[in-house]
Amino acid sequence: MGYIIIVDTVIERNVKRRKNAFTLISENIYAFVTKALKSEVGKKLEKLIGESTVYGKVKREIKRYREKRLEEKVLSLPLPRHVAIIMDGNRRYARSLGLSEEEGYLMGREKLKELLEWCFDLGIKVLTVYAFSTENFKRSKKEVETLFRLCKQAIEEATKDERIHENRVRVNVIGRLDLLPEEIRNAARDLMEKTKDYNDYIFNVALAYGGRQEIVDAIKGIAKDVKEGKLDLEDIDEKTVSSYLYTKDIPDPDLILRTSGEERISNFLLWQLAYSELYFADVYWPVFTKEDFLEAIYTYQQRKRRFGR
Repeated sequence: MGYIIIVDTVIERNVKRRKNAFTLISENIYAFVTKALKSEVGKKLEKLIGESTVYGKVKREIKRYREKRLEEKVLSLPLPRHVAIIMDGNRRYARSLGLSEEEGYLMGREKLKELLEWCFDLGIKVLTVYAFSTENFKRSKKEVETLFRLCKQAIEEATKDERIHENRVRVNVIGRLDLLPEEIRNAARDLMEKTKDYNDYIFNVALAYGGRQEIVDAIKGIAKDVKEGKLDLEDIDEKTVSSYLYTKDIPDPDLILRTSGEERISNFLLWQLAYSELYFADVYWPVFTKEDFLEAIYTYQQRKRRFGR
């Protein structure tokens, strides 16, 4: 413990001399220390070092420093205009902590609020999130009812959220809304009506959504208009199909991100993802951090998009 006291004393003196001492710590030194702690001796020392309050401060400051540096890199490069996210891992994270599924979903809902702030900070103009799929109806009655209740609360909160109105966010609730309870449909319509004239940001929430169903609905809409003489068969092309989708008038996603380590799309934006970059984060949604988000965007920025070529 004597070593810890010495380390604490030295660092505390340095903090008094220089306000930004923590941010001057080299990332290389931090990486070296991290590697050293993985050794047998390091593992034994880690518990002792972890008891130091100053060590905790150092870790937090280094994390903030790394996040700031990464954000600077991201902002220096072209940003994706439209990011779509499959928010996966709420239930598994809750179970890992011995919590209820509802508590997991509540943490996930709070994380979504943070995500919106990150998009505002970075200037990402279009965000689409997968909140409830058509397949989710197959879950237990109790879980579906819980999800519906939380969805209704989230929509009502968004209607009154000052950030939505201050940032002029147009909210679209997309999917088979006719499959949802009436109170959710009404809340969704109210939110969309109150934000319909906003165009600074677009926030799409996919509820009762399925990518295949969306394409089927588009085909039905096209067939109906052809039958009624509103559309000529020869005029149907990719743009025509896109105009019949739930996401009409919205650019296709540049980046599709999924949390929880699962590497599949799960019937999400099947038409729209044709040229999207995919990124899979090995972290559950409730503990997805801004640094994780920045890392996903930075990875996207390093790729050369070929658009099928």
